[in-house]
Amino acid sequence: MILKQLQNLIVIDQDITDNAYGTYYNKRTLEQLLNYGLIILDKPPGPTSHETVAWTKRILKIPKIGHSGTLDPQVSGVLPLGLGEATKALGVLLYGPKEYHALGRFHSLPSKEKLDDVLDMFRGEIFQKPPQRSSVLRQTRTRTIYELEVLEQKERLLLTRILCEAGTYIRKLYYDIGEILGPGATMIELRRTRVDQFYESDGLVTLHELANAFALWEEKKDDTKLMKMIKPIEYALSELKSVIIRDSAVDALCHGAQLAIPGILQISPNLNKGDIVGIYTQKGEAIALAESLMSEVEIRDATKGYAFETKRIIMAPNTYPKKWRSKSPQKD
Repeated sequence: MILKQLQNLIVIDQDITDNAYGTYYNKRTLEQLLNYGLIILDKPPGPTSHETVAWTKRILKIPKIGHSGTLDPQVSGVLPLGLGEATKALGVLLYGPKEYHALGRFHSLPSKEKLDDVLDMFRGEIFQKPPQRSSVLRQTRTRTIYELEVLEQKERLLLTRILCEAGTYIRKLYYDIGEILGPGATMIELRRTRVDQFYESDGLVTLHELANAFALWEEKKDDTKLMKMIKPIEYALSELKSVIIRDSAVDALCHGAQLAIPGILQISPNLNKGDIVGIYTQKGEAIALAESLMSEVEIRDATKGYAFETKRIIMAPNTYPKKWRSKSPQKD
């Protein structure tokens, strides 16, 4: 998926290289993946997202892991985890669509016609006020329900599939549906089945599977199972437009420099000003997230100036050799 995306970029300039530094993103060693990897975890019901991250740290024996979007303790399902430096890239998943399978109970049995009418009211843009126990300011806001499908109904129990905008409270959604129906409704079980481009059906990793695979590597030096569980962090950026830059510009970017026109080799077609992009090395390694300051046409026609504003640096400095010079101090 990532490789195909990078192959379809528009060539701005050529800089063929076969250097000894850097690693093709899909050929990283296990040790490298533990610092630039992504695990799509199947969070169990019970622990908080923070506790789940803490357990994963202990299993993998690494100090830094982050998650992309909190799940309540009783909620299970898709929880992407970034390992090491990869935590810096997880922000792109926070704003993508989420899918849930929710089981709720009506306080009285509604007619099929009334239920269909009420559910139709909750498709599209809705107003929602966060519940009292939420961690955000309780102000009414708009959220979009892209899809609301009844999977099964058994008397007062209703199983639904909900595809929605990030930040939608499903428990509150069931509560509001019950309020309009009259007697009320309560959500009793919830599972997240999708985060942006990551689906439950793609195969999730449980904590037990992760612990067994790590033990197999640690005790028998067999990394086969663990390598299948940890994806390169570039998979998290696969829905973004892309930019490939010269090797000589990589370390400067990692030290906070902005990306200028001469450092660009290839860009995604139809790039617009204001687009958030992933910036990559020629080996497909994610360097940073940035906002485009120009359109594709403007970049192709320009010879100087800054084309992107860096928003988040992912790659650690000194991964690539320094090819830039600091300004010399001015003499009095």
